[in-house]
Amino acid sequence: MTDTHQDVVTATVLRDRLGERAREIVARYPADRSRSALLPLLHLVQAEQGYVSPAGVEFCAEVLGLNKAQVGAVATFYTMYKRRPTGDWLVSVCTNTMCNVLGGQEVYDTLTELLGVGHDETTADGTITLEHAECLAACDYGPVMTVNYEFFDRVDRDTAVSVVEELRAGGRPTPTRGARLCTLKEMAVQLAGFADERDGAVGDGRAGDATLRGLRLAQEHGISVPDFDPDTPIRSKPAQEKPAGGKKEPAAAPPPPTKVPASRTGTTAPDVKAPDDKSPQVRTAETRQPDARTAVPDAPGVQPPVDGVPPVPADAQAAEAAGAGANEPAGDAKPAGEGTDAQQRNLAEAGGTAASGDGAGAAPAGEKEADK
Repeated sequence: MTDTHQDVVTATVLRDRLGERAREIVARYPADRSRSALLPLLHLVQAEQGYVSPAGVEFCAEVLGLNKAQVGAVATFYTMYKRRPTGDWLVSVCTNTMCNVLGGQEVYDTLTELLGVGHDETTADGTITLEHAECLAACDYGPVMTVNYEFFDRVDRDTAVSVVEELRAGGRPTPTRGARLCTLKEMAVQLAGFADERDGAVGDGRAGDATLRGLRLAQEHGISVPDFDPDTPIRSKPAQEKPAGGKKEPAAAPPPPTKVPASRTGTTAPDVKAPDDKSPQVRTAETRQPDARTAVPDAPGVQPPVDGVPPVPADAQAAEAAGAGANEPAGDAKPAGEGTDAQQRNLAEAGGTAASGDGAGAAPAGEKEADK
């Protein structure tokens, strides 16, 4: 069996096993933002395989109507996505400046000799993958080591060896702080957005002493923000004060609308605050890339770009589809842009799943072609 045929078989298995959950993930996002589901979809593939294989890349591309190059660019950017088989336990030792000075390199060298593997290599039994990390963002606990990204603080060679030996014996050592240990696949299920139903899966760890040191010093010396009451609820807008008599003062009359020269904005509408009270940044972004929820160009508070009137949603979608179709095919025989047919089909399936709630739906795009 060739590697290519093996990939096809694996992709078919992924569609059978992950199709329902994949549609559930896609249904979490707006129809015009479906590619945002790519990150959890990659975690879903890793939960099944222990890494993101070429077949997993193809599966994600089919679900979202992307090409494999687009999916691969994301999968290779984030280090949490592994591109070759990884053990149940990913042991990462920080060897950056602070941890290195405190003995991190010695810890890493000891584990390398103990396990007989180097950086990004897995033991022969497939249990443990070792890597050195440039920084684990815990300098105040250095040297640090993580197992599937859970922290073991202030380790030395002996404590690191004891943790690894317990993992090799089938145990799950307790991290210094944070959640309880779970395997790489179990962790990927959670990162894909699904609850881990294992007994004790929810972490009950405590915060580290160094993290709490500032709070304890403030409490010890009575330091606090002036007039700060931790029991006061945080409001998004200031509440209106009532006068002593109990009657509410009438609100001040709003300022008269200001006319904006049509030569500068392309509209004669008064420049008043938008009724939805959106920030200027949000309104600017929506004006540049309108959708069904974007106000029309002449709506109050909307400032169209000076270089022309933004297209209506239907025109924008037609222009995007035409631009994608005009691109030369990529090396995988898919367009360089989004494959609109596959995307619309999968979005329809996701919408049907969300409406019915039973997870049923048509098979993901590409299943019939793979079965031929």
